[in-house]
Amino acid sequence: MVSTSFDSLPLRQQFPALHQEVNGYPATFLDGPGGTQVPQRVIDAISNYLAQGSSNHGGPFLTSRRTDEMVDAAREAMKDLFNARRPEEIVFGQNMTSLTLAMSRAIARTWQPGDEIVVTRLDHDANIAPWLLAAGDRGVTVRWLDFRPEDCTLALDRLPGLLNEKTRLVAVTYASNAVGSITDVRRVAQLAHQVGALVYVDAVHYAPHGLIDVQELDCDFLACSAYKFFGTHTGVLYGKYEWLDELTAYKVRPAPAAPPGKWETGTQSFESLAGVTAAVEYLASIGGREGSRRERLVRAMGRIKAYEMGLSEHFLREAPRVPGLRVYGITDVERLDQRAPTFAVSLEGYPAGEVAARLGEQGIFVWSGHYYAIAAMERLGLLDRGGLVRIGLVHYNTREEIDRVLAALTDMAR
Repeated sequence: MVSTSFDSLPLRQQFPALHQEVNGYPATFLDGPGGTQVPQRVIDAISNYLAQGSSNHGGPFLTSRRTDEMVDAAREAMKDLFNARRPEEIVFGQNMTSLTLAMSRAIARTWQPGDEIVVTRLDHDANIAPWLLAAGDRGVTVRWLDFRPEDCTLALDRLPGLLNEKTRLVAVTYASNAVGSITDVRRVAQLAHQVGALVYVDAVHYAPHGLIDVQELDCDFLACSAYKFFGTHTGVLYGKYEWLDELTAYKVRPAPAAPPGKWETGTQSFESLAGVTAAVEYLASIGGREGSRRERLVRAMGRIKAYEMGLSEHFLREAPRVPGLRVYGITDVERLDQRAPTFAVSLEGYPAGEVAARLGEQGIFVWSGHYYAIAAMERLGLLDRGGLVRIGLVHYNTREEIDRVLAALTDMAR
């Protein structure tokens, strides 16, 4: 059994949204992969920034200087969360998708007809479609890395066969937002760099579940969205400074010529950036009070991962008791370190949309469909059949909530 010494109950008290009722039922948020709830400190950070006066940055007066300081603080916070080398390697934007579309245009300027890129069938479309569009514009060949349908893990043993001296980029997910499978990104980077290719990582789904260390991964770019790790609707991009400096940004002429400003098109959502810092501080608080913020984050993410592995084990041991319930992806409890606590399931006799709707009536919030992982659903033969039901856990969820959703599914099955 996985250790679950982590106690989520005190942390739950920090999340106002968790204390609601729906039709007389307690609200059960199992929709984390679509966006997590936020602790009170994030709400307060946004409110306080707006209450003190919201001014654009770069001005010679008090409220503008406060905005400058707040932006710098958010950049430092994300530097610590990612373990980037310097704050200038952190870029903010509307969301991961928008940042990736913009970066794909810039990177594609360096491609020539006949070049090649690699995308995977396990990725969210935000890390597929931008590269397909860019490849089409530049006459570049797209190669697809498949995953194994039996456990929904990426077939990394096939990656060397897709790489050659023409490969310019490998786009890969850190963790599948559909089925939870975690990718060995460091291995991908090692293989890609051997042929001189860049590595672009979608860490949106991984960020709330595990420690990110871009220096250890040696990826060239990594993107996520703060609203997936208890923060605000803001996208965050890490890029090695040499690439952010060298690549040509699509920007207006008055914008800075150096990173990160050259990549931050238009005025940022400053109140959201205040919330980003608060979200990182919330995570760090789980790691105690001793040491630097990065050290506290390392401890915190270790505690979160251990607790969530316990949730995953409980779910996987109890799910077979539900008649007609099928779980996609890794179901072996000896491999919990290879998956996030995100479960795509089907219930015999029910379309995914109906399952989600019935659960919603009981205050149990889950998603159904393809969740923008259309390549994965297509590979599983489910895209035209309504997709699957996604039960997504984070560290504010409990075993009791798992029991509740499984009991509701059992009632439906009967």
